Amino acid sequence: MDRIFSGVQPSGNLTLGNYLGAIRNWVELQNDYECIFCVVDMHAITQWQDPAELTRNTREVAACYLAAGIDPKKNILFNQSAVSAHAELAWIFNCVARMGWLNRMTQFKEKAGKNKENASVGLYVYPNLMAADILLYKGTHVPVGDDQKQHLELARDIAQKFNNDFGKEIFPLPEPMIFGAATRVMSLRDGTKKMSKSDPSEYARIGMKDDADAIALKIRKAKTDPHPVPDSVDGFEDRAEAKNLMNIYGALNNMKLEEVCAQYGGQSFADFKKALTEVAVAKLSPISTEMQRYMDDPAQVDAILRDGAERANAIAQPILQEVKDVVGFLRP
Repeated sequence: MDRIFSGVQPSGNLTLGNYLGAIRNWVELQNDYECIFCVVDMHAITQWQDPAELTRNTREVAACYLAAGIDPKKNILFNQSAVSAHAELAWIFNCVARMGWLNRMTQFKEKAGKNKENASVGLYVYPNLMAADILLYKGTHVPVGDDQKQHLELARDIAQKFNNDFGKEIFPLPEPMIFGAATRVMSLRDGTKKMSKSDPSEYARIGMKDDADAIALKIRKAKTDPHPVPDSVDGFEDRAEAKNLMNIYGALNNMKLEEVCAQYGGQSFADFKKALTEVAVAKLSPISTEMQRYMDDPAQVDAILRDGAERANAIAQPILQEVKDVVGFLRP
């Protein structure tokens, strides 16, 4: 069976974008693939994290996975730092990847900004660790958003170069799995920017911990424009906020944007927001309630992660040893 690896950073405040762009899709994939889902806490520390918050956020992301419907018995669910082979393989890949490849990574430029000389080395080689995450399990498919496609291409380049350098087909070339319009959910305050957990305004995002009242308030305050709902996909020019809200409605209802336009075209956005609120509350508030139940029982979450780490390690260690043998490391 094909094997999927995917993960989310535990940086707090998971949003509707994380859910629609990733976690909801994983719930569907778990029926057809062998799935390994990770809380990538080693990636999180490429930028400084408060230790207590990192611990809490790691549990929170795991709780969201579980509340959304990820089955920890059917899949492997663990936190990255619990399997040391990720770091070991990442170092080997640091010695395979080329500086020129990493210099082309746009996410480093975006995150480091103008102050890249003060960025951590970890942030710079982050894509090599991501490649290790996937290839440590010989992952064949990776669900990715638009902003991660470049990193997956690098993982493929690293796999191919390793195979070529040592003359053995050790790693598969993982294939991207890119889903529909909701892979990029935009801010509720600015439809030209991605919905982000780091946005200073709470009203820019719907958080996965938000209860029904918070969801309703944020949708009511979401930016629109004075024009009616477009009746076709050709009516969104200079209307990014309108398109975003309709994309969210379509994603939550498994409808294409064309269908949403046909159903609500010509109506006021006040009426459309009522319909969006109804479906968002129905779909999301049960998840937030279940998340809170898991967060109130951290021992249960920790036990699930610990079991997942043991199962992940059982897959990872033989593959890592195979890599070490190929590289020429002497066995103790």
